[in-house]
Amino acid sequence: MNALNIQKGMSRHSAYDLRDPHAQLEESHTLAVLVENEPGVLARVIGLFAGRGYNIDSLTVAEVDHTGHRSRITVVTRGTPSVIEQIKAQLGRIVVVHEVHDLTVEGPSVERELGLFKVRGQGEKRVEALRIAEIFRANVVDSTLESFVFELVGPSSKLDAFADLMRPLGLTDIARTGVAALSRGI
Repeated sequence: MNALNIQKGMSRHSAYDLRDPHAQLEESHTLAVLVENEPGVLARVIGLFAGRGYNIDSLTVAEVDHTGHRSRITVVTRGTPSVIEQIKAQLGRIVVVHEVHDLTVEGPSVERELGLFKVRGQGEKRVEALRIAEIFRANVVDSTLESFVFELVGPSSKLDAFADLMRPLGLTDIARTGVAALSRGI
């Protein structure tokens, strides 16, 4: 917030709130879904999002219980509070879904993402890329005479900021894992 107390939905040229008072703002939510690890489960869960026009910002899936044959799907999606509640309810109705947790509202959580960034450059740009990587605590995982590949782990916002700074220095390729998240505490 700034000195004029201008909030989201307000014009930069007016201090009046121009939002519809009955409209709900979209929020980003991280959902953790525990499912049976069997063929077609991911397609069913993702089909729920596609069939209703919900967007998925990030998707991560891995088996978490080998003996119980369970996988964890972590989905980052956006919507109004009522849409998020609808998504959680519809996920809970799918037979192969055991648990649905909204990590955004259930208390503190830890979210991390891994990214690989290829940066091509020579001379001063190459040195500057290494300086920025050191500030972000990125690891150099590959180096040639023409390029570096940096590995960076952290919140999505950290990876976004790193990419923004590397673009003018020769960023040519990015690979990101998507968000992995767990609730904190017991």
